Amino acid sequence: MPRAVFVKWPLGHPLGEPQAPLQQRTVIFRALLRLVQAEEAGIIEELGYRWRRELYSEPEWPLLNRE
Repeated sequence: MPRAVFVKWPLGHPLGEPQAPLQQRTVIFRALLRLVQAEEAGIIEELGYRWRRELYSEPEWPLLNRE
């Protein structure tokens, strides 16, 4: 089932800024969350994060469990 997330960030930075692990983990987490929660094909979710204007915290990884 095709699905994707999108961020309006500079070309070549799909996961975020260099040396910003919380930002990068957040984007990965949101992509994985979309993967497990998508109910129909063709979903493209714009994450809405702004380049260098957000504060990030560690994602809630247990939300990815599908039990």
